[in-house]
Amino acid sequence: MDSSHVSALQAKHEGLESQLRQEMSRPAPDDVKIQALKKEKLRLKEEIALN
Repeated sequence: MDSSHVSALQAKHEGLESQLRQEMSRPAPDDVKIQALKKEKLRLKEEIALN
């Protein structure tokens, strides 16, 4: 893949990390949302590794 695609994936990964930190800092974090964010983050990490 081209580097712009990898850059876009990395930007999405960083955005998910930010959302994850924000959710976990809430007084009552949503565990389902946290799990979904972690799964998507891992999927992106794997896709980046393949490129």
